[in-house]
Amino acid sequence: MASETNKTRRIGDAEVSAIGLGGMPMSIEGRPDEDRSIATIHAALDAGITLIDTADAYHLTATDDGHNETLIAKALATYGGDTSGVLVATKGGHLRPGDGSWTLNGSPDYLKQAAEASLKRLGVDAIGLYQFHRPDPKTPYEESIGAIRDLLDAGKIRMAGISNANPDQIRQANEILGGRLVSVQNQFSPAFRSSEPELELCDELGIAFLPWSPLGGISKAGDLGDKHPAFHRIATELGISPQKLTLAWMLAKSPHVIPIPGASRPETIRDSYTAIDVTLTPDQVAALDAA
Repeated sequence: MASETNKTRRIGDAEVSAIGLGGMPMSIEGRPDEDRSIATIHAALDAGITLIDTADAYHLTATDDGHNETLIAKALATYGGDTSGVLVATKGGHLRPGDGSWTLNGSPDYLKQAAEASLKRLGVDAIGLYQFHRPDPKTPYEESIGAIRDLLDAGKIRMAGISNANPDQIRQANEILGGRLVSVQNQFSPAFRSSEPELELCDELGIAFLPWSPLGGISKAGDLGDKHPAFHRIATELGISPQKLTLAWMLAKSPHVIPIPGASRPETIRDSYTAIDVTLTPDQVAALDAA
């Protein structure tokens, strides 16, 4: 069985499940019908997941912005159980014009407007965790983070995070926020490890590190391929999927890591969540670190 450390982690003053649910696949290209998406969110809640990550930019066309936020609000409202302990984390500053592209707007005015719109879609008095989605080269970083600070001070958001940030930006954001930065969400997976410095800095600062696309590079067949054979070998030895092993490896790296695998099927998020029950030996973790 997993230790209590593996079952829950902390983001600021909130205790959340050690593995969260990433909502993006339920709202962009290839998204399933609404019933399956809601069933996926309900399955996550049934399993014990209490962190759901979304963004206003998780939508498909120019007319359905905020699709994922609205979907999550509906799933929470129709869930039969208690959702008071669920932390919904959303993001602003990234946009999708509707042609499949992604654009940026980190201006303070836009971020404040985006947060207000997210508040309405989520149907809450204050957003649990609001994250600046991605630095905008056209806007000084300190101005964007200043807007997040203003939202925090105004009580529009309960906690503040950043995404796609480098170590200097993490330090700068924490300083501007007066030491109130609670999370950093960067891409991190067996195939994408360039965020190791950010993970280590979060460890040092006691800030949650949320890997997005943590299963990137793993095929639907469940094989990491020739580039990372240690993952396939150890998964086979343990009798688990490489996806589950990958999440267990991330949990073993640091008590501040909270992976947020995306899912659009109930069975996928159920399998991901059971990674909390996998205990790896130091030798196995070292082999995966070196893979």
